[in-house]
Amino acid sequence: MRITTATPDGMAIQRVAEPAPVDGADAPAAAATAAPLQSAVMQPALQAMRDMPEIDQEKVDMLRDALAKGELPFDPAKLAGLIQRFHGVEK
Repeated sequence: MRITTATPDGMAIQRVAEPAPVDGADAPAAAATAAPLQSAVMQPALQAMRDMPEIDQEKVDMLRDALAKGELPFDPAKLAGLIQRFHGVEK
């Protein structure tokens, strides 16, 4: 489950919450639905994702500074077009 919260400066943060372990009679059904993510092939990737920080704050700060200094071009019209295209809004 993904949980989105907002920081005081308006930035959105998404967190991933893992489901609670299931025991008792429901365990076989829960294991069957979770099996694809529990395979030996997926475990290294899942562990790598768990070990990653939620936000690479150093990179965020670097990009924010570059934008403030004018070193990183920003085209608001292009951004608006990309948002519209992503959300399926047609002109």
